[in-house]
Amino acid sequence: MQLEFIPVEDFYFALTLAIRTLEDLEQPGLVEQVRARLLAEYGQPSTVAPGKQNTFNYVFRVQGIDNSPAPGLIVSISDWQDKLRLSSDYGWMLNQERKPTRTSLYDQRAQFTQQLKAHLQQTLQLPV
Repeated sequence: MQLEFIPVEDFYFALTLAIRTLEDLEQPGLVEQVRARLLAEYGQPSTVAPGKQNTFNYVFRVQGIDNSPAPGLIVSISDWQDKLRLSSDYGWMLNQERKPTRTSLYDQRAQFTQQLKAHLQQTLQLPV
């Protein structure tokens, strides 16, 4: 698995309506620790409209993971209501009407989540 950061300038072009929450993690100090680590590694988040419930969102294209029949794979690391939120379009794709539909990989989202968390721990030293 390889993550390619999507900067704010390109965020609009990476948007997908198929992104869904993988897991919300709630641990004291986790949001602040991850925010600081991602800021140090990538700089400004992919989105720049912080609010009270959501102050950062780092978005990545994922290479090396099959998400067929969808043409690509996106992962988002954000905060939501003082929790760390991992989201992805893994197992989802947009149909002809641009509505999110499940793919045959949907049942493997839990395994993908564990794989993503292990990758984030190993490569970014994120305590997830």
